[in-house]
Amino acid sequence: MHNAALRAAGLSGWRYQLLPVPPELFAETVRALPGSGFRGANVTIPHKEAALALADEPSASAAAIGAANTLLFEQDGTIRAENTDAPALIAALPFRASGRTAMVLGAGGSARAAVWALINDGAAEVRVWNRHPERARKLCEEIGGTPAAGAAPADLLVNCTPVGLNGNRDDFKQLPLRTDEVAMFQCVVDLVYTHAETRFVQAAKTLGVSVVDGLDLLVGQGALSFELFTGLPAPVGQMRAAVI
Repeated sequence: MHNAALRAAGLSGWRYQLLPVPPELFAETVRALPGSGFRGANVTIPHKEAALALADEPSASAAAIGAANTLLFEQDGTIRAENTDAPALIAALPFRASGRTAMVLGAGGSARAAVWALINDGAAEVRVWNRHPERARKLCEEIGGTPAAGAAPADLLVNCTPVGLNGNRDDFKQLPLRTDEVAMFQCVVDLVYTHAETRFVQAAKTLGVSVVDGLDLLVGQGALSFELFTGLPAPVGQMRAAVI
């Protein structure tokens, strides 16, 4: 996706590459990137909270969220941190979050961004569920929202867990709702992106529920990161075509 965007923007000297990094080497690896010619990095699970912790200059939103998915390396060695997950989520919704109710599944970096984004956009209520209840409580204490013991009707359901990533047909056994209970929500957002539709997305479509899938969010947050890296408008059409 990013290499397609770089080509479309005429940035022939730029390259985007995958760097698998174990948690114990994350800080050491990131600090070495600027000296190796890197302008920035996108950060994904499980490194988003660690990315914020090592940044010299986190943005106000990344600091409030407590997680970063984009790092920028300045010429003076400064590492800046931003979170593009939050604005990408709000931009992808079919309606404003203001005055709406939402349920967020998960309590990691992506869930932190989702909860903060929804509250910041004026959601009336944001409930947070995690299979480890203490993690949901901690997130709500730090960002806002209400810990939830189970699923209940809301305008919006946001899946920020990795459930669905492996295509397991029993994925819903790990969650506090059955496939038919997806009908309790007006819109389902699934942050997981795969080559095939997740069970969440399949269930929502079958029940006539509006869907925002992981590919929409992948392109949205990626476009914002591209603009931070390059200072140029993101060629969103080419990025989406590359993903598809």
